[in-house]
Amino acid sequence: MATQEPSPPSSMESNKPGFPKKILGNKLEDKHLCNLCHNILRRPFQAQCGHRFCSYCFNRTVSNGPQKCGACIKEDIFEDPTSILKPGCAFPDNAVRREVEHLLAICINESCTWKGSIKDYEINHEGKCEFMIVPCPSCKERVRFNEQERHNERECPERTLNCKYCKEPFHFKNIKAHDEICPKYPMICEGCAKKKIPREKYVDHIKFCSKFRTPCRFHVVGCDMSVEKEKIHEHERTYAYEHLNLLLHYIMGMKVSMEGLQPAGLELAGHKLLELQTSLRELEARVSQLSITSSGPPVQGNATTSTANATASTSTSTSSGPPGPPPPITQAALLPPPLPTIIPTLAPTLSVSTSFTPLPSSVGAALELQLHSEKTKVVELGRRCTELEVKSGTFENVVCVLNREVERFATTMEASNRQHKLDQDKIEALSNKVRQLERTVGLKDLTVAEMEGRLREMSATTFDGVFVWRIADFAKKRQDAIAGRAPAMFSPAFYTSKYGYKMCLRIYLNGDGTGRGSHLSLFFVVMRGLSDALLKWPFNQKVTLMLLDQSNREHIIDAFRPDVTSSSFQRPVSEMNIASGCPLFCPLSKLDAKNSYIRDDNIFIKAIVDLTGL
Repeated sequence: MATQEPSPPSSMESNKPGFPKKILGNKLEDKHLCNLCHNILRRPFQAQCGHRFCSYCFNRTVSNGPQKCGACIKEDIFEDPTSILKPGCAFPDNAVRREVEHLLAICINESCTWKGSIKDYEINHEGKCEFMIVPCPSCKERVRFNEQERHNERECPERTLNCKYCKEPFHFKNIKAHDEICPKYPMICEGCAKKKIPREKYVDHIKFCSKFRTPCRFHVVGCDMSVEKEKIHEHERTYAYEHLNLLLHYIMGMKVSMEGLQPAGLELAGHKLLELQTSLRELEARVSQLSITSSGPPVQGNATTSTANATASTSTSTSSGPPGPPPPITQAALLPPPLPTIIPTLAPTLSVSTSFTPLPSSVGAALELQLHSEKTKVVELGRRCTELEVKSGTFENVVCVLNREVERFATTMEASNRQHKLDQDKIEALSNKVRQLERTVGLKDLTVAEMEGRLREMSATTFDGVFVWRIADFAKKRQDAIAGRAPAMFSPAFYTSKYGYKMCLRIYLNGDGTGRGSHLSLFFVVMRGLSDALLKWPFNQKVTLMLLDQSNREHIIDAFRPDVTSSSFQRPVSEMNIASGCPLFCPLSKLDAKNSYIRDDNIFIKAIVDLTGL
């Protein structure tokens, strides 16, 4: 077996293992299978041991060093070194490659009908099949290759969109959140119903929109109505009485609240003020007495002498003469224990030269602080009483003004109601007149339509027994006839003379009776006319029917003479008699093939009534 250096694999060879077995359209042979991946060989290499491998599989196996051939081991023919796979020991097997490339292949993707050789499959179809299932790179959902673009644009929940208003990108799942903040998102004004207002300009719009509904200015006192800006003044005039009532209740509530802030009302505050003034005068008297007591010279000498002098003076004052007035300060709760009791207990510890400031001076300071505090409370209560009196007077004035306004607005409301009733009566009268005019206009329109129909009929009418009928939109009308929507058509009326027989034609574009579906059927109809009493009956004139060749070469013609015993030609007792004519007038095959009877989707039917004997 000749050896040769293997050619370097291409990018296609180095990246793909063998072809799947399912793509093979005919019987699979073992020689076409790779001994590593067990799929159909792709760019086959043959090793020294004779086994074949895909180029990709072989290179991947030997990239980790020499390997034993698994097929040799499985077949129990392993030989060393022949069965050792290593770089350079295999060569491209072009003969088998050509065999594999010419094998019949089919596409394994569902709904794909592609067929061809494996070579064509590799070059033109593999990885390009429109029915191939591929994962979406964003949401990982598996979709068909031909639907990937539609999925990315319309279905993928992770797709990125550009806002059609502000052009900013966002994920589809965030579309609602973006619409809530998009500055260019079109808003609709709830007042004037104007559309496509960018969100960033919506606030400016509603500031000036006269139709935008805004809360009433009296909402702070209880009015819960929302009114259009242009009607706010009208609302305030209409509901003036209600607004004033709400305002009155609000003010009275405020007054009650203010009274609740007082200690126990103004009367109780007055009594409290008098009590405080009395207490203040008593405190001032006590402070003055304490000041006199503490203003004497300081006591000097030993404690025994001071005590003796104090005792002597006390006994002298109590034993001599009639009883005098009581001492100035007799409130034991406001003074510390008497000095004669305190000094003997402190004498052993005091020196003779000690200077002592009488204790009642600190009590005086405390009383001064209490007095100042009480004065401040009195001033504050006096100020609050004054303010409450001023506010009460103001509220009484406001209530008086509001009562006058209520009376004035009640008078205005009564006048407005009278005017409103007059306006309603006037509107009702005008509405009745408009309805009457609409009925008159409707009758006029019907009359005009009837006159137009008569005018069209008269413009198409002939009075010489010869009538040419042009049928436009032939293809559409024939389809309507085939579908059963309009199987028959009547022509306008024509006459043998101004006071002669009245007639018309009836045509079935898809045939009638024995000609249904195969022929064009054409019939002659005698109609009731205004001069029938002057005519000879039954109708006995020869009738010729023609489908005109628009190249004037070969017209289709059929003629008949009426059967005088048939009811179709007796004097009409209804609008028209039963039609009579040619159910097999013209084969439809003539009209389906290339012909000159139909031009610009028009055909022409001609009727000639023989006037001989009239």
